[in-house]
Amino acid sequence: MAAKYRVAAQMYGFREFLKTPEDIVKTMKKVKKLGYDYAQISGFGVNDMALVRKICDDAGVTAIGAHISLPEFRKDEKKVLADCKALGISHVAIPWLDASQYKTVAEWKKLYREFDGYAKRFAKEGVTVQYHNHDFEFQKFGVKGGKGGKTVLDMLYDGTKDLQAELDLGWVARGGYNPVLWVEKVAGRMDQVHLKDWGIWRLEDGSRRPEFRALGEGSLDWPTIVKACKKAGVKDFIVEQDNQIATGNPFIEYGISRKYLASIGL
Repeated sequence: MAAKYRVAAQMYGFREFLKTPEDIVKTMKKVKKLGYDYAQISGFGVNDMALVRKICDDAGVTAIGAHISLPEFRKDEKKVLADCKALGISHVAIPWLDASQYKTVAEWKKLYREFDGYAKRFAKEGVTVQYHNHDFEFQKFGVKGGKGGKTVLDMLYDGTKDLQAELDLGWVARGGYNPVLWVEKVAGRMDQVHLKDWGIWRLEDGSRRPEFRALGEGSLDWPTIVKACKKAGVKDFIVEQDNQIATGNPFIEYGISRKYLASIGL
């Protein structure tokens, strides 16, 4: 039987519509209608994860993961685990960190040991800890004469054993790297992956910059990337679009992304 892949909505893109329990009820029903049977929890204005789970379940949307910040891990690791249990999820990602706090290889390596500690302890409770990248992790250390060096992200996965990857392939591309090659690099240690697309947007002052686009409306080769992800052992494909500059409406653009993924077999 063919493997079943799950397609989820990363809820951070809907954060303006998740501020109250009533907002969450309405939003999760809309997300379900867009074709998302699964969600990754982030951006909610409610701290009661049991309530969040009930609302999701009532809408027919299953939580399959969450993003929980590094400061929250550091403040109360037991609460982070309790929130995961309340949501009924088996994966939790550290979504971002303040890179300005880590200026040397030694400082980065100390952080990696911290991440692996969380991953080892949470694994004993049946929860997989992941790291979600942006583009700053593609900074290189150790470049000499314009050659060599290793990226922060290379050092992260070389320096950890229990931590899983949750590559954000849009940010990999924005960091100047080939998403397919990075998927191959972390094959076997990535259950979930983030999908986002990029296009160039012209600003009112005439300048141009990369901006988020719905999947299939930007520059990334998704059929090739998805094929590589499947080969690498990815189970969950998570759509994340932080902002929606083309329409200003996450429901429209997440809907475009879901239809696009269906058109390529997801």
